[in-house]
Amino acid sequence: MSQIAGADRTHKSFLGEVKDAVTPRATLLVIGVIALQLLFIASYVGALHNPRPTDVPFGVVAPGSAAEQTATRRLDRLPGSPLDPRAVADAATARQQILNRDIDGALILNPDGTPDVLLVATGGGSALANTLDTLVSTLERTEGRTVRTVDVARASSQDFDGLSSFYLVVGWCVGGYLCASILAISTGARPANPRRAVIRLIVMALVAIVGGLGGAVIVGPILGALPGSVVALWGLGALVTFAVGAATLALQGLFGIVGIGLAILLVVIAGNPSAGGAFPLPMLPPFWKAIGPALPPGAGTWTARSIAYFKGNAVTAPLLVLSAWAVAGTVITLLAAVLRGRRRAGAPATTATGRAADAGTGTDTGIGT
Repeated sequence: MSQIAGADRTHKSFLGEVKDAVTPRATLLVIGVIALQLLFIASYVGALHNPRPTDVPFGVVAPGSAAEQTATRRLDRLPGSPLDPRAVADAATARQQILNRDIDGALILNPDGTPDVLLVATGGGSALANTLDTLVSTLERTEGRTVRTVDVARASSQDFDGLSSFYLVVGWCVGGYLCASILAISTGARPANPRRAVIRLIVMALVAIVGGLGGAVIVGPILGALPGSVVALWGLGALVTFAVGAATLALQGLFGIVGIGLAILLVVIAGNPSAGGAFPLPMLPPFWKAIGPALPPGAGTWTARSIAYFKGNAVTAPLLVLSAWAVAGTVITLLAAVLRGRRRAGAPATTATGRAADAGTGTDTGIGT
């Protein structure tokens, strides 16, 4: 009997240890991690497991009404609607529209026979350019014609598959949310007062400037992976890093340490597979194609490619997106700190001791509170 009682005490002691080691708060955080893990798998595999072109903006150049007929009869009726064809006045206009990033390719029909000419831009993503090449070449062969492919915005020989822009932006995004997370973990996820929030934003801006310059120099002068202006890439890197960092600080200000997980959800889980890196936007499923331009990785990748290969064209919209993230993150971070300060000031007198200790250490210990 005494042995049974001893075993029961041991069993209860173990359960007590479990309760001490795994608090309800820790349990919720672990469940959140599992959710992020599964969302990561679902997002990346869902976006990238079966890329296929859909409604790719595509120009057709031909004499007279032949361009319109080719666009409507041959290209617009392809199975799966891979192309969104439209007539273009001439070859020069088609080239310019590709450089302006209005279209992703163009077919120039030769009225005197063959070969026809296919214009593509590997700088916008080799996967899409190669897909257009295969698609048009197959179509031309079925009609007894040939095609010659011309790359009007060729990716650098040191930029395999045009992925360097994407990896560069991913690095800047990682720097943004990691820096913001470190600031939160070291002194409390929610800043104790507006002054502390301002300090965090200033630190974030300094990190963004240094990280932006470092990334631009690495991919440019050091590795030669990307052409284009180092200064322009520097500015882009600073904006991307600060936008992601400010957004992360804002989420932490609103939700405490859970905000770090929300930042990962937005930037890594939703943002990276929809950025158009491995497969440009026209090759992604509708959901990822829709959200990609509105998130920092997608806006940053588009802008980096424009700087490197398209003479800086078509960057207004993505720069506005990044600026909106930066401004919204800054404003929400400051407002959250102001509201938190007011709540602390109006707290019951019984918490005065805790506030005094907190003020004495200069540390916000209320992570997630």
